[in-house]
Amino acid sequence: MTTPYKTLTLNISGNLTQLHKTQPNVMKGFADMGKAAMAAGTLDAKTKELIALAVGVVARCDGCIGFHAKALAKQGPVTEEVHEALALTVYMGGEPLAMYAANAEAAFNEFTSPAKPLTGAPS
Repeated sequence: MTTPYKTLTLNISGNLTQLHKTQPNVMKGFADMGKAAMAAGTLDAKTKELIALAVGVVARCDGCIGFHAKALAKQGPVTEEVHEALALTVYMGGEPLAMYAANAEAAFNEFTSPAKPLTGAPS
């Protein structure tokens, strides 16, 4: 992963615009499923985002890692919780997941660090 996660998530959001235009029902269905899965319930929002980040690591999905690290960063200081969730992914998946857990750590740090100007970001 060489692209900063802030840039990656911006690029993915921009690239999804065309799918929203040409496949509105599918994209609305995906958004509705996400809202339903993240809705208030027995698990709080932070726990759900920790699970989503872990699943992103397991799936080796850099976009998933970026979006869920960003959402976790909005939940407040949860560094230790992120580290515990990432430790479980490493335990369950071994070395390949350790590499993606490192990416998830970088993404979380990027979204919780003070804002820095993006270079090469779309205008």
